[in-house]
Amino acid sequence: MLATTEAAFSQLLISGTIVHEGSFKEVQQRLGIQVTPHLTILISMDRYPELAIDKSITWKMEIGQQLVKAIYQTIAEPFLWVWVEEGIVALLLELPSDSPQSPSLKKSLLSIVQKIQGLVDQQGFSVSAGIGSYYDSPYMLYRSFEEAKESLVDRFFQGNRVIYFYEKDKQVAKQAEQAISQEEKTELLARVRIGDIEGSINYLKILLARIAQTYKLHIDMFKSAAIDLSMSLSSMVLVSGGDITVILSENAKMIQSLYSTVRYNNFVNKLCDYWRLLAEQIVKANKMNVSPIIRKAMKRIIENHQNKMTLEDIAQCCYVSTYHLAHLFKKEVGLGVIDFLNKIRIEKALYYLETTDMSIKQIAGQVGFQDSNYFTRTFKKIMSCSPSDYRTARSC
Repeated sequence: MLATTEAAFSQLLISGTIVHEGSFKEVQQRLGIQVTPHLTILISMDRYPELAIDKSITWKMEIGQQLVKAIYQTIAEPFLWVWVEEGIVALLLELPSDSPQSPSLKKSLLSIVQKIQGLVDQQGFSVSAGIGSYYDSPYMLYRSFEEAKESLVDRFFQGNRVIYFYEKDKQVAKQAEQAISQEEKTELLARVRIGDIEGSINYLKILLARIAQTYKLHIDMFKSAAIDLSMSLSSMVLVSGGDITVILSENAKMIQSLYSTVRYNNFVNKLCDYWRLLAEQIVKANKMNVSPIIRKAMKRIIENHQNKMTLEDIAQCCYVSTYHLAHLFKKEVGLGVIDFLNKIRIEKALYYLETTDMSIKQIAGQVGFQDSNYFTRTFKKIMSCSPSDYRTARSC
């Protein structure tokens, strides 16, 4: 019963809601608690969401008890504790009155966490910790708790068994400039438009790494910028005729999952898997029933559309003669190999014309045409109008 009472008291302190229940001393006496905490440490089980998948309630109880046992074996000072979510426990420590001025405080706290880490290592799992600031007033303990959470979020880009102290003077790099350009975002989506799923995912990983470098000191800004890319693809799926109810429902689930992800690699893997799921909805709508050889040739063309390609290059990739490839491709697709390549390039150009203000020459180079005049002639042949006329008509 005492443990439950202490947990409730701790929750009042770290949430800042104790002020609604009475003065600190009144509530403390009413509940029969002797501890007057000054500082919060958050102990988080590394990779807990992954470890807990398909595990029983018994396993979760046992691993929690092992962590709590390690805490009691380590800490000599008076303290309280409470689970703040699965796999994360908050420790509320009462420290000597001279602690804020003591140069050994940081060393002492570091030693406490390291001892806990050593004990749980023996049990087959590891923990990381975020440590908030010392406050004389227990009414300020909620701030120490928020600081511990803020410091712990830095492990998103780090490994396991890490310990972070809150740094009051830390300058958070909230970049005013965009981590990626609008042109790069357009290129990412344009690759999906032409069916280049793997190419778009590889490019997505490059852009995510750039965003991570820009916002490496502000995890929420990184996650927001990354999720924005996925929302742009969702919009494309909806425009292509996707089920709005399903898309919005899946988006909500994925956003919640991504914001709760505590490791960069896991975040990237989740986002890429969802990206593939969305992109495939667009590709399926335009998928042709062709033989494996032609499917391989089409994939080769789509993934390398920006590069110079010949019929010989594609035939060699498919391990067939140029004659056989040309004959089979025309029979199954209805277009010649080079005509199909140009069709893919023009399809991508349409997206650039619809969504950007890039010049015709810039778009031509972006989609694989070295000569903008040849691009314009090819565009007219396929679309029956010039690129400029198409853009003007779309903007009306």
